[in-house]
Amino acid sequence: FLKHPCNYLSGAMTMGAHLSPMTSLVLLISCLLTTTTSFTPPKPSTANKRTTTIPTTQQRKMVASSSSYLLEPTERDTHYGTKPMNVAQYLIDLHDTKSTFDFCGGMMFQLVLSDKLRQHLQSVATSSPNDSQPIIFDKSKARMFDIPEYSQNASADNIRLFHGREIRKVPHATGGMGFVLQLSLADGNDPEGWTDAEIEGYDGWGHDVGRVWRKGPRLEEEGFENFRTRFGLESFALHHRFYLHFDGENRMWLSAEDGCEGTPGEKGVGFLSSLFGR
Repeated sequence: FLKHPCNYLSGAMTMGAHLSPMTSLVLLISCLLTTTTSFTPPKPSTANKRTTTIPTTQQRKMVASSSSYLLEPTERDTHYGTKPMNVAQYLIDLHDTKSTFDFCGGMMFQLVLSDKLRQHLQSVATSSPNDSQPIIFDKSKARMFDIPEYSQNASADNIRLFHGREIRKVPHATGGMGFVLQLSLADGNDPEGWTDAEIEGYDGWGHDVGRVWRKGPRLEEEGFENFRTRFGLESFALHHRFYLHFDGENRMWLSAEDGCEGTPGEKGVGFLSSLFGR
């Protein structure tokens, strides 16, 4: 059962099976080790212990009082429409409510839009009709290489493809795990966007293990000048291209080019989160 510890432990919990404390501990440790094969970072710097919270944006227009439609597909479609769907407003509301995306069965990543991208999406959301609305691809486009005109490069257009980063060790990130998925404005002079070095060296179609994780000092030297101010002094990041697609249950997925993906989830609710009582 140690080949698939998460499945075994989840099944045991669901069936109400009794496990000895030692067996539960072994399974838990094995599960945590296996669930980090995707989005696996190097060891972060621990030189400075001071932390900084992510500042909230001042723009709060069109944020509804209930968040159920952010999660439930039928309510989402009623609220944002379907043909066309106001995807730009949906992404803004997910950001403004500090919503999380459930990656890898319980790794809760808070969605954070750069200020420039949020401003761009706000303009798109309030203009109708608008050909700049982000596209959510259908369920047949389950991987980025399935979308039309896909190529292995660093390009993004803020419609079909987005520039983003997976950021770790972010204090007070929603979900309680220190994880953030940041999307930024591509080709828009975004001070929080990809640096020239990130664009030049991008190889996000490959496995995380062989890619370059950037710590705060390096990102700031390359051009993201307030990275640690925004995300914390110990934070570090790996840049990915992202796109959006539906699945067979009409859920929306935010997917990285390497195939790791997440769907909007309850804050702090997931298999790993439930084990730790978050």
